[in-house]
Amino acid sequence: AVWDWVILLLVLYTAVFTPYAAAFLLKEDEIRMKLNMAPGSRNTNADTIRIDPLVIVDLMVDLMFIADILINFRTTYVENGEVVSDQQKIAVNYVKGWFVIDAIAAIPFDLLLFGSGTSDTMTVTGVLKTARLLRLLRVIRRIEAFAEYGSAVLLLLMVTFTLIGHWLACIFYAIATMERPQLHAPISWLDGLANQTEMYFYANDSMSGPTIRSKYITALYFTFTILTSIGFGNVAPNTNMEKIFSIFAMMLGSLLSAAIFGNVSSIMLRVYQGSDEYHEKVQSVKEFVNFHHIPKTLASRLQESFQHAWTYTNGIDMNNVLKGFPECLQADICLHLNRNLLQNCNAFKGASPGCLRVLSTKFKSTHAPPGDTLVHPGDLLTALYFIARGSIEILKDDTVMAILGKDDIFGEDIKCSSSTQMGQSMYCVRALSYCDINKIDLLDLREILQTYPEFAESFLNKFQVTFNLRKGTLLQLRAKLKMDDETLRFIRQRRPRLQCKRRTLDSECYLFIHPYLLLSAPSLGNDEDERVGIVELSVDKATEDVTEEDFST
Repeated sequence: AVWDWVILLLVLYTAVFTPYAAAFLLKEDEIRMKLNMAPGSRNTNADTIRIDPLVIVDLMVDLMFIADILINFRTTYVENGEVVSDQQKIAVNYVKGWFVIDAIAAIPFDLLLFGSGTSDTMTVTGVLKTARLLRLLRVIRRIEAFAEYGSAVLLLLMVTFTLIGHWLACIFYAIATMERPQLHAPISWLDGLANQTEMYFYANDSMSGPTIRSKYITALYFTFTILTSIGFGNVAPNTNMEKIFSIFAMMLGSLLSAAIFGNVSSIMLRVYQGSDEYHEKVQSVKEFVNFHHIPKTLASRLQESFQHAWTYTNGIDMNNVLKGFPECLQADICLHLNRNLLQNCNAFKGASPGCLRVLSTKFKSTHAPPGDTLVHPGDLLTALYFIARGSIEILKDDTVMAILGKDDIFGEDIKCSSSTQMGQSMYCVRALSYCDINKIDLLDLREILQTYPEFAESFLNKFQVTFNLRKGTLLQLRAKLKMDDETLRFIRQRRPRLQCKRRTLDSECYLFIHPYLLLSAPSLGNDEDERVGIVELSVDKATEDVTEEDFST
């Protein structure tokens, strides 16, 4: 890949400097050669006799192209979805393909015609060197890989437009150079440029006239005004050949403009496609709410849920995307997406790779914003829920029974549930923060356990539900010494009034049960004084944040 980028840069160098050298520098080289051959001007021109750096660079480029040919004879290729590494097949495939173009582009014409010393030979050399441009065909083939990126396509279009303008400028100058000595009057655009710059051409001075920089910039300016159809007329074609060239350039410019504007339009449509789709779905949700007269509270939840889902997935339905791939690839993707769940849950450790692949395809992801109710009292418990991110609260009659966080599990314990009769939830489960929850259907889990009996025994021994929504039992965990930051932040935002009970003896006191410490309690008896996490606070203290120091006593 690195070598391909090096060759690409060399091809771009060739595309820029080869036409420039053939049009602008070839005439200068002929003049310098004649001055060196004449005895009278040889001494005065001795200080200009030096090695041209472009000649050395061209030789290095030729050597790199020759090396690229040798490398291509050793480079594998793909045929019918298989990588071919047989040496003979590689050579035959390359010879039938790009070998001829690469060989012509790599011929070192400077070395082959070195020392010939005639102007005709130098002209032929300059023209033959333009054969290097054939390598651009290979560049076009590799550029197709970037067609899906709008910005890359736009950049390539601008580079192509600039490169064509550069080529046309070289051709425009070459036409004027060939025609000027044969004109009966100084009407060429070069003569107009000489008059404007007051650098006139003299018959007895071959080095007279405007500088190469001035001539190139003027030619490039003219070709860009023609390609963009903006021509101001300050540089105008006067001879027949120049006018014919201008007609061709204007036709080419119209085609390039149509191609560029068409691609730009498609790129802009692609950029705003997601935004248009979002606004269309938002309008659909609003029309749905108005048509069915949905209450304002429920409508707000509906819109908030849609906005959260769109923000999280960017409008992409992951399930539909997965359905377009083969089942084996779907299993690998699902295994990657659920890797943290399978690694963090102790019950899944020791399962075979095949079992883990089947399990990962059965998990479904759910995203819930704060305040969204996941399970209502009376709902059928058909699945187990694994919290991957965020915090949820479990309530009964507006009383917080527990707060669960990352890696906690809630639902119905599969060890206690019946395969024929589904249980009902006795509690309400509501999201406290933005939550990512993975769930698996109980029927699918039982089917997997029956298929893999060696895994079933280990799973049932290790698996523990943090909170059983059917029985209301809370897993006895080791008390944690420190709350996680996310749970503490949301508890403080909501204020510690999640569970309070007025005492009958003292109306000025309240009992607050910290939800996190309630979750971590080693025992939950009927006597309030035996519960871990109970603290008695005054009325003034009840309006302030509860800290860990309040529970240390």
